[in-house]
Amino acid sequence: MTEKTATVHWEGQGKNGLGQISTETGALKNYPYGFASRFEDDRRGSNPEELLGAAHAACFTMAFSFACAKAGIATTSIDTTARVQLVKQGEGFVINRIALTMQATVPGLDRTQFQEIAAAAKRECPLSKALASVPEITLDAVLRT
Repeated sequence: MTEKTATVHWEGQGKNGLGQISTETGALKNYPYGFASRFEDDRRGSNPEELLGAAHAACFTMAFSFACAKAGIATTSIDTTARVQLVKQGEGFVINRIALTMQATVPGLDRTQFQEIAAAAKRECPLSKALASVPEITLDAVLRT
């Protein structure tokens, strides 16, 4: 069993408040986020949706690589992007879509087996399971030659 920790410190109220995100590994240390970096075009901070996307892409990519290894096939390289869509719903917001896009170089793997392993990795990665309430999680998987 493993347990990881992230912390947030927030100061101020609503749109005028600012937060700082930190992770136990130090990958993020007092990294800023707030209204402007979440809902506007301020690139000086992060937001929960891009962090969730990064986590989902990382989890799926690792699950795919491990599934290939289990099948006796070595992956050469895998590049994954996750696009997380946040939309207004009533008085609040909801994540209604996550689109995973993966391109991978996997010598010796045919396209059918590649798609089967990719779909299973999407279904079985712990973050996909945790995000099961998201109405739409898509995968566009491309085998590079």
